[in-house]
Amino acid sequence: MTTDIDHSETRRAGILFAVGTAFISGLAVFINGYGVRAWSEVSDSATYTTLKNATAALVLIVVTLTAVRRGKVRAPDLSDLRGHWLGLIAVAVIGGSVPFLLFFEGLSRASSGDAAFIHKTLIVWVALLAVTLLRERLGALHLVAIAILVVGQAVLAGVGGIEFGSGEGMILAATLLWAVETVVAKRVLADVPALTVGIARMAGGSVILAGYVLMFSDLSSLAQLTGAHIGWIVVTGLTLAGYVGTWFAALARAPAVDVTAVLVGGALMTALLESGVRDAAIPSPAGVGLVLMGVLLVGSTAWVRAAQSR
Repeated sequence: MTTDIDHSETRRAGILFAVGTAFISGLAVFINGYGVRAWSEVSDSATYTTLKNATAALVLIVVTLTAVRRGKVRAPDLSDLRGHWLGLIAVAVIGGSVPFLLFFEGLSRASSGDAAFIHKTLIVWVALLAVTLLRERLGALHLVAIAILVVGQAVLAGVGGIEFGSGEGMILAATLLWAVETVVAKRVLADVPALTVGIARMAGGSVILAGYVLMFSDLSSLAQLTGAHIGWIVVTGLTLAGYVGTWFAALARAPAVDVTAVLVGGALMTALLESGVRDAAIPSPAGVGLVLMGVLLVGSTAWVRAAQSR
């Protein structure tokens, strides 16, 4: 009985972590809009992404060392990683490096609405992979919620019809890679602590990104860096670290489909921030309502099922 109760509380904690991830995600997307524009004055998106991701990796390392020192978590043990090296490398490549290059380059070529919608189809791809590879079960409510979330995001992003070009293709490729990463990370998280997986993703990914930047980016303009540019790296790196830490904590505790569906709710925060801070158009009430309905449907269903598993 104790094990069942612990399992129930763990799944509920996963949903709560996913809610936190959604808030951070919505804020991060909004802030990155400013960061990318600021950095376009001195460098390309690849350099910006590399420095931002490296900052996130450093933050996660500091958080982990602090938690170990205070006795909050157990110090990472190489024995925990036995048999998971390939999985951790995969997370770094298909989660922490390649899709970031594809996404930010695609973002510079595609419309923001189309980009936001394509990225939020992540729930569809994760659902397909989770059912086939993780043996997660999707009920009728899951299918209804996913449909509501996709339609709601389309309305929220103002997508009437996507003109599929190179930018849209890059964003779709990045989204598919992140979907695969979600499944791989879910397996690795069964044995490896969330913070360790997060560090592997961001630190390993940053090494790969750094290699790309050194080969293909023009770094001479970095001499024009100002404190404001560095400030954007720090701020976006901190939000990315918060996103990665809470995301893997959620994924370690609850089904991949549930936490990915809740994550879509981050679009609401981005839309509200765009409207309130940047004086963008007020988000569609229908889109807001549909996305909120889909998130609540998945979240409440997962919460009830966790209680029933006691």
